[in-house]
Amino acid sequence: MENNIYILLTVFIPLFTTVVTLVLARHNRTQRWVGFAGSALAWGCSLIVLMMVIGEGPQTYRMGGYVPPYGIVMVADMLSALFGFMATTVMMAGFMYNIHSKEKSVGYPAFVPLFAVMATGLNGSLYTGDLFTFFVFMELMVLSSVAMVAMSDNRYGLEAAIKYVFISGMGTLFLLAGIAAMYITFGTLNLADMARLLILTGENRELLARSAAVMLMSAFLLKSAVFPFHFWQPDFHTTAPTAVSAMLSSVIVKVGIYMIIRTLTLLFTFEAPQIQNLLIFLGIIGIFFGSLAALRTYNGKRVLAYSTIGQVGFILVAIGWARLDNTGTVAPLALTAAIIYAFNHAFIKSALLMIMGLVAGQSHEHSVDFVDIEGIGHKIPAIIGMLWFLGGMSLAGLPPMNGFISKFAIVRSGVAFGEWLPLGLAVGSGTLTLMYMFRTWQRVFQKKGEVSLHLLESHEKGDGWLAPAFLIGICILLGLYARPLVILAEQTAMQIMQPEIYISAVNLFGG
Repeated sequence: MENNIYILLTVFIPLFTTVVTLVLARHNRTQRWVGFAGSALAWGCSLIVLMMVIGEGPQTYRMGGYVPPYGIVMVADMLSALFGFMATTVMMAGFMYNIHSKEKSVGYPAFVPLFAVMATGLNGSLYTGDLFTFFVFMELMVLSSVAMVAMSDNRYGLEAAIKYVFISGMGTLFLLAGIAAMYITFGTLNLADMARLLILTGENRELLARSAAVMLMSAFLLKSAVFPFHFWQPDFHTTAPTAVSAMLSSVIVKVGIYMIIRTLTLLFTFEAPQIQNLLIFLGIIGIFFGSLAALRTYNGKRVLAYSTIGQVGFILVAIGWARLDNTGTVAPLALTAAIIYAFNHAFIKSALLMIMGLVAGQSHEHSVDFVDIEGIGHKIPAIIGMLWFLGGMSLAGLPPMNGFISKFAIVRSGVAFGEWLPLGLAVGSGTLTLMYMFRTWQRVFQKKGEVSLHLLESHEKGDGWLAPAFLIGICILLGLYARPLVILAEQTAMQIMQPEIYISAVNLFGG
């Protein structure tokens, strides 16, 4: 369907929310509720888009009425619709968390508008069908998140924001260089048009097209905090306000994953085997590095930040296995596993970071250093510890949580492809996840002893557990009733392995 207004609404309702909340700058409580209402509307639109894609096929919206490849076109196929639904759901939970947050930064007049700008950039990055427009939305997302980290309650927030500005600049340079190389080569930045032209050239690729693949992949790997592009991530995610760190570690990093999948299956299909070998290598290293660093760190949020590096490694390994065999069955299976893992991880990680924010919210110091919060579980509401336990089970891949479905999908695809060594390493590292999650559980929620923090009075305690409980509820539901997600992921994998579906949906030149 052309000119599906719901795609446009999903992207621009958060931007309209930004304007409204700026007008309400002196009414912070109202700002928070308006932000949540806007996110709920965007979530509803993304759900409608997903249902229409399932029922009718890919949907598009032509900005300004221009016929592609001229102008900007927004495209929702199974991949972008599923990732868009995931992103808007987690963002809605983030706005929900902000309503009850006691962090000073959330009370600043600019915080909620910036949070809405981040949502606009996130949704736009997933739905755009144009490479340069992707860059614009990505920078909206980056700059808004940098500003929110700079205003964080954490005294190191400004330092982390400045570090990321410089490091992100390197990723932006790679991205712009790749965009320029593609434009010089093909004279277009429309993804469908570039895919059409690349199919026509076959293996006889122009030199700049191959160079663009390297530059774009470098940019996407940096945005996803993939080892060795990870060094900005722990400081940036740890010092961010809780709702922001929950978004950064769960859905923002998925934009890079989304573009890796998109470009490998749509644009760089001939270069894919070489890139996938590298992804497997980086993924295995990332799994071990992230898990070992999480096991040895000193801060609750930092544990989860390093954990993201490891969890992204699992997704990269599955993408690396996504190659066709003689029957054409392995690639969809591995891609299915990558999509399931990315989808489930978003809910698990955002919930856990919000729960750690709840722990921080029990004291005047808002610290989550283990030396400060050790044993705090006996002095705070029991539901916080219960939610952490369930989230830890899910991240470690224990049944009946959705994390088990993710790990099972990875194992199933690895066995089908016969990748025994990387599969054994990936499965073995799963024990490290179990170790650092339950080490944190024991130190914070089970160990008895004096807490060094000055806790709030009982009537002031907590930032509100509704948002993480909502996300944990989704984790339980997707664990007990995983079949719908598995079917959607399978359909998505099958669709994106056929680039002609995406190209024809965009209806180039109105033909």
